[in-house]
Amino acid sequence: MSTTKEYWSQRYNENNTGWDLGAPSPPLQNYIDQLSNKKLTILIPGAGNSYEAEYLFNNGFTNVHVLDIANEPLKAFAERNPNFPVEQLHENDFFEFEGQFDLILEQTFFCSFPPLPETRKSYAEKMNELLKPNGKLVGLWFDIPLTGDLEKRPFGGDMEEYLSYLSPYFEVQRFEACYNSIPPRQGNELFGIFKGKK
Repeated sequence: MSTTKEYWSQRYNENNTGWDLGAPSPPLQNYIDQLSNKKLTILIPGAGNSYEAEYLFNNGFTNVHVLDIANEPLKAFAERNPNFPVEQLHENDFFEFEGQFDLILEQTFFCSFPPLPETRKSYAEKMNELLKPNGKLVGLWFDIPLTGDLEKRPFGGDMEEYLSYLSPYFEVQRFEACYNSIPPRQGNELFGIFKGKK
């Protein structure tokens, strides 16, 4: 864990954050805009600067939890959002984190793990564990080929591979090519809504 933590801390300290859009991802913002229950408990793991959490909070969602293994983005988020409850900012390893949520948002988190079968299976298993009964995992997955390079992020995959890990733990409600990606990611993202099996 310490190695992973140091890796991500270094990326933030060097401002080496090419995944950071500086704003909510349009597909997730569009999904959020359709949510009517402001009391949902929401988790954003591997959240980074988490503009989605900021957007949710500013739109009346009070039970938003931000999780990251590195302190730097959490500190930056707290400085940008001084009214956000500090107890809902979690510096922790996703695989060791405990809680129960109605909704988990995936945004450039899955693609940050080395693409090993055991890691990807553990991701799916842990996501389901963190969801309440009938809870949902919603987000974006990169539809780009795996290169075999275990160092160069983002790590990709395709729909068939992702489903091989997610299907045992989730009921697939929607998984398709994303139509409203930002221009640099157009044609390279899948949008999914998965309901936990419990």
